[in-house]
Parts: sequence; C-alpha cells; structure tokens
Amino acid sequence: MGLLSQGSPLSWEETKRHADHVRRHGILQFLHIYHAVKDRHKDVLKWGDEVEYMLVSFDHENKKVRLVLSGEKVLETLQEKGERTNPNHPTLWRPEYGSYMIEGTPGQPYGGTMSEFNTVEANMRKRRKEATSILEENQALCTITSFPRLGCPGFTLPEVKPNPVEGGASKSLFFPDEAINKHPRFSTLTRNIRHRRGEKVVINVPIFKDKNTPSPFIETFPEDDEASRASKPDHIYMDAMGFGMGNCCLQVTFQACSISEARYLYDQLATICPIVMALSAASPFYRGYVSDIDCRWGVISASVDDRTREERGLEPLKNSNYRISKSRYDSIDSYLSKCGEKYNDIDLTIDKEIYEQLLQEGIDHLLAQHVAHLFIRDPLTLFEEKIHLDDANESDHFENIQSTNWQTMRFKPPPPNSDIGWRVEFRPMEVDENMKAAQKRDAVLQGMFYFRKDICKGGNAVVDGCGKAQNSTELAAEEYTLMSIDTIINGKEGVFPGLIPILNSYLENMEVDVDTRCSILNYLKLIKKRASGELMTVARWMREFIANHPDYKQDSVITDEMNYSLILKCNQIANELCECPELLGSAFRKVKYGGSKTDSSN
Repeated sequence: MGLLSQGSPLSWEETKRHADHVRRHGILQFLHIYHAVKDRHKDVLKWGDEVEYMLVSFDHENKKVRLVLSGEKVLETLQEKGERTNPNHPTLWRPEYGSYMIEGTPGQPYGGTMSEFNTVEANMRKRRKEATSILEENQALCTITSFPRLGCPGFTLPEVKPNPVEGGASKSLFFPDEAINKHPRFSTLTRNIRHRRGEKVVINVPIFKDKNTPSPFIETFPEDDEASRASKPDHIYMDAMGFGMGNCCLQVTFQACSISEARYLYDQLATICPIVMALSAASPFYRGYVSDIDCRWGVISASVDDRTREERGLEPLKNSNYRISKSRYDSIDSYLSKCGEKYNDIDLTIDKEIYEQLLQEGIDHLLAQHVAHLFIRDPLTLFEEKIHLDDANESDHFENIQSTNWQTMRFKPPPPNSDIGWRVEFRPMEVDENMKAAQKRDAVLQGMFYFRKDICKGGNAVVDGCGKAQNSTELAAEEYTLMSIDTIINGKEGVFPGLIPILNSYLENMEVDVDTRCSILNYLKLIKKRASGELMTVARWMREFIANHPDYKQDSVITDEMNYSLILKCNQIANELCECPELLGSAFRKVKYGGSKTDSSN
C-alpha cells in the first residue's frame, strides 16, 4: 500500500461531488509528468518485491489459531527499529488492509545484474526473522494467501464480533470492522465502495462437493434479506472487502530504461500473468469451507466491485455514465505497445473527453485509451486536505484513480520531480479466458491456456515499441493454440519449445558466475517440477492435508482444530525453509495426484 496520506476522509457523497475535479486534475498531473519525462532514456533496471504477512497466534491447549489484530503496533516497532533509525536499513515495512497484516519490501531495490538473484531469498529471510523477533509468545508471521477460517466465529484475537446492523464500514455478517486497519483510508475505502455500489459487495465461491457435502449446499440468513438474495446455492457466500483485501498477495515492480521499454514489458508480462497464477495457486479455502477454486483473484475482484446496478447492466442507464464489464480489480483490457496493438480485441469503455484531451496533448492512441479507460472510475477515497493541489508538482489525484484500478498489470509513470523511472507492476493476463482457467481447481495440471506458438516472431527493437509489426489482417488463429502449463513451461516437441528451455539457452550465452547460475537453476527447477506435477501447488498440498486430517468428515468443512494443524504445519515449513533454503520444494513433493478424499468424481 505504501505510505498513507493523513487527514480528514470525506464521505462517499462528499467524495462524489469532487469526482470530476479529481479526474480533471488527475489528467493534468499525468500530462505534466508525461511531458517532463517522455523522452527519458537509459534508466537502469531496478526491481523489488512486496510480500504481505498475516500475524497469527497459536492456542496449543485448545488447538486453535487466530489472526492477531496487532499489525499497527508491530509495524510501528519495525519502522522505529529500522528505517527511522537507519535510512539504509535493508528492509521496509508498510501497513496493509487487515489490522492483522503488514507488508515488507527490500530497503533498496535490487539491481540489474544476474548476481542480484543471490540476494532475494536472503532479504526475504531477513524480513521474516526481523518481524518474528518482536512477536509475543506463541505468535507467528504467516505467509499463506488466505486464512482458511477468515470470517468464522472467533477468528480474531482479541475476539470481536461483526456488527452488521449499526453504522459500520462493511456491515458484514462475518468480518468485523476491528479487523480492518485503523488508518482512515481503509475503513473509508470499505464504506465508500459499499455506498457507491448501493449495497454490500457480493462474493460467491463454488463449494467443493465432497462425499458428504450437502447437495445442494445452501446457507440461510433469516435475519438478513440482503444476504438471502445475494447468496447462491452450492456457493460459499461472503459480503465484505476484507474477504479479498484481507488476503495476502505478492507483487513485483520493474523499472524500465524508457517509456517504450516499459510499455513493451507491460504487454509481455501480461501474457504470463495467468500462467504464473496457476503455478502459484495457494487459496483453496474460504470462510471455513473447502472451495472448488485454487486462487483468490476472483474473490478479491468481487470484494472491491463498486459498480452500481446500472453499470453492471442489471438496470437501464439513468444515473451512471457507462456500462462497465469488470470490477476495478480485474485483468487488463488493452495492450500498450505497438507490437500488442493488433491483439486489442476487447471493446474498451473510455472517457471520450479525456481521450480527446490526451490526443490533443500529443499522446498516442494506445496510451490515451489506456488512461481514458482507467478514468471511467470514480475516486473512492479523498481527504479534505488533499482536494486542491499543485498539478505541476503533485500527483495525488492521478494516483487516486490509478492506484484503485487493481489490474493484473499496472503501468506506473514516475512520481513528479523524482529520479524514479517508468515502471510496471506484475500483479498475478492476457486472454481473459486464461485468467478464468487459471483459478480453477488443479488448473496447473488440468487447465488449457491460449498461448502463442512461435514467440520468436516479430522484432526486438524495443526502443520503438517493437520491430516490424505485422498488420492486423495477418493475425490468424494459427498464431496461438491451447496448451497445458507443462507444455508452456517445459515444452513439447512439435508444439512449443517451452519457456524454461528458452531461458536455459539464453543463460548459456551469458557470462554468469557459478553461484548465480546455481541459484537460477534451482528456481527454474522448482517451476519445471510444479508445471509437470512432480511438485504439488500449495493449494493441492493444502487440500491433501485437510483431506487426510483425522477430523475431516468429507463434508467440505474446516474445523478450528484442522485449521490449527494446517497453519502450524505451514509455519513449521516456513521456519525450516528460512533456516535451510535448500529444502525449497521438498515440502510439496508429489505423493500422488488423484484418489484422495478431496478428489470428487464430480
């Protein structure tokens, strides 16, 4: 989330009155940045990761594990011991949505040399040890994506109950406001999404149908008409932003040498997003149930979906300006480079006035439509002190819209008056069908993904966007085909050479020292085995763990004790890896795919 603005947050009605002001000045701020740095070249590659952590407490006597609502206190201690004392401290800590969450990044970005790969794990271990050292007895730093019993009774420490009736931020039946970070940005974001939408957010995740799972699986909410209307049979129902933004994510940001390279990189990485998501699947459980999905993407997308009924196409347009096909947290809708232009086949909803303004200012069609598409959205939070800004030297209004478009890739202009270059953030999408396929159970083994057959075609003059771009009439279905992730990653004769063989060929032509080569090969080996199925995904491993737990009744229910056993095991594995990184992958060694209690014939 980065550093947060302080001040007096406005209600949705007040924010709405200033929405056009924010959009108008956001575009002016973007134009100032663009004209100042559009010709900037020769920035060096820098990159960094952001890892989000959950704070948990183990009750060994009662065999329970709960989320500890002490993120603010832990964060304050870490910052005081770290960056505030030493500006060159090797780690940085930032707040996150949940009051049980913190985010850690390297203190300085990694550089562009291959040897930097030897420092990443060490910094991640340093972060884990640093944060763990200040925790209380029986507490741990947890790097799982979704807490299996998030939203179940008593999932927090101290225990607090949700208050869906009286005026709170989320009005959730399950997720108490106390589990939201106390900084006003987060509760305001939660409240304003609900107010703008006109009702609570709706998240329905298909339940995994095991042997004893009720069919149909139906939850009843007799005291809540809204929940009764919104929940679907055979689905796990959730009703708050916290069920999405209260999950833990990992992002990576890259600085490019120029705007052209950044746009090219944005397009190239977009196609990899669903593949990486399937490989890193780690979220099979929600609200104490086993689900039929493995990734959290669709859950987060629904958790911040502020579109009105009109914008969702459920009612005729009257008060809203557009029909909007997706949540503001979803896959990208257009490519940015000249090479990618011919693949732009999605109908893009844009603010036409902003688009024309950008064209008149000399911005090309692709970038203009990208920005005009982002700016169909309203600002969700606004601080009274931040309404009137110096557009030539500040970018808060631009970032207000930009940073609440949470897409698979984010194109990031430099901040005003900084030495930071053009960047892209990798947020694990090219084809929307790929993104849908990637979230399904066991997508890494069962899913088929559209992928280009010959990735060596086309030019490599990145400074100009690409080489000789084929015109759109040359785009034929023969260019791409459906492939398994094993084929995409490891290759298949006559179909596709495989990304890892291509990377190995590249490395063989580079001067790389032995240590670095060894590190990179270990990482590639992990990916290779995950793609082939020799190693389980984290999601599959978790399913196997729960299926084989003595308390599991094959009814898709995860009890407190099962949750405790799972998180305890995850923490043990993480601590072992922290001490012995060479164990990477062995914890998820494939025993046998299929035939377990969680494998349904359905």
